Parts: sequence; structure tokens; C-alpha cells
Amino acid sequence: MSKFFLYLRTSSFRKNLIAGLIFIVVLFIVVYLGLKMYTKHGDSQEVPLLKGLHVSEALDIIDRAGLEVEIDSIYQMDAKPGLVIDQDPDPKAHVKSGRTIYLTIITQSAPEIAFPDIVDKTYIEASAILKNHSLKIADTVYMNDIARDVVLDVKFAGQPIRQGRMVPKGSKISLVLGNGRGDSEVNIPNLVGFNIDEAKFALAGLGLVLGSVDFDGTTTDSLGSVVVKQSPDTAAKIISIGSAIHVTLGKQAPAPVTPEPTTQNP
Repeated sequence: MSKFFLYLRTSSFRKNLIAGLIFIVVLFIVVYLGLKMYTKHGDSQEVPLLKGLHVSEALDIIDRAGLEVEIDSIYQMDAKPGLVIDQDPDPKAHVKSGRTIYLTIITQSAPEIAFPDIVDKTYIEASAILKNHSLKIADTVYMNDIARDVVLDVKFAGQPIRQGRMVPKGSKISLVLGNGRGDSEVNIPNLVGFNIDEAKFALAGLGLVLGSVDFDGTTTDSLGSVVVKQSPDTAAKIISIGSAIHVTLGKQAPAPVTPEPTTQNP
């Protein structure tokens, strides 16, 4: 033990002690400066507002600020392609130079989805299904069928489309619906103004027949007479094929006389 204390009084110990202390101080300074440079202590800047800008504008701002960027994209109907809709970190946050800014933008190309089954669904049901699949109804076409407002066929870009076919989100779909009338019904024609032969011809073309023929009292001869009234009239809109249309004949109203232009003698 006495030798140890004697060693502490030697010059070699003092030199080693001083060298050790200098090494520790130098190591501390190197570590401190290295960490300061690595963490960029005191080097911070405010994150600019990028949300709502076009991606090209956002990239230009990020480049001038000395920041890095990573971009993710999503698709939204009726949204402007290239629009920045989200950013991380948020605007006005303080970050160090070289920090990565994460942007979410609207992509221009729509992802494809499998077309849903809407045939034999009601118009309301089909509308809800299409909306849930981010699809739109372009127009509706009606055809004779006893199923009223039920989807009979579906078309995309003018061509029939079936369940499972891949279509872009946001596509416009045309629906063919039943009008509830069926193939055994037709629109009631307007016969007023027709003579008896013209009325028969018009009815035969629609699968209808001429019923009773009455006169309105102004004439009793079908020759030179025209239909002035019919039953049922066009207000009823539709009628079954094979039904009869009853008519009342009357004198044809004289055509208005156009006065001849008068000439003046010079």
C-alpha cells in the first residue's frame, strides 16, 4: 500500500494523469461538436404550407427550402389531378434542413374496380350500389317491361357491361329500365283531324281497331268528315293491343283564306 502512495507522488503519475485528463477533454469536445453537427443543432426552419398547391409548385418550394420529399397518391372523383391534399409535418412546424416532407396528392389515373351486379335491382338500389363503388349514372333509357323502374340492362361507353368487368372509378353508366307497361300495351294515338280511312290505317299499324263511329250533328256522312273527338283520348296515354278506339266525326274546319296581295297602279 505504501508503494502505491509513493507512486502517486512520482512525476510519471502526474504526467499520465494530465495526459488522461487532456484526452478526456478532447474526447468530450469531439463528441460534442460531432453531435452538434450531426443533429444540426440550432439549424431549423418553418415548414411551408403546401396543402392546396399543385404538386409542381410544392416541389419547387421544397427544393428551394433545402428539404427532401416523398410523394404518395390517391384517387378522388371530381378532384383536380396533382393537387396536394395532405402533408407531414404540418405547416409552420420547425424542422432541420434536409428533413423529408411527405405529401399526398391526387392521382390522374383512376384505379379500376370490378363492376357490381345491379341487373334486376330497382333504380334506387342500383343508384346506391353504383355510388358506393364510385360510379355515376350517365342516363336512363326506358323500354316496355312489366317491371317498373327495374334495371333490365346496363351499358358502359355504349356497350353492354356485365358483373365483374373492370372499369375505372368515376365511370358513367347508362341504365335500361322497365316502364311497367309490358309488350302488350301501346301509346294511344291522336286521331283528331284524320278522316275515317286515315284513322283506320293509323289504328291498324298499332294493333288497335276502330270502335263505334258517331257524328257530332254537323254532318251524317263520313265522306268529307274528320275525327273531332275520340274515346279514350290521349290523356289516358296507353292502351292494350287489340282495344277499340271510338270516334266522333264532324265537318272539317275550312282552311283559312289567305288574302291575295293587292297591287297599286303607279
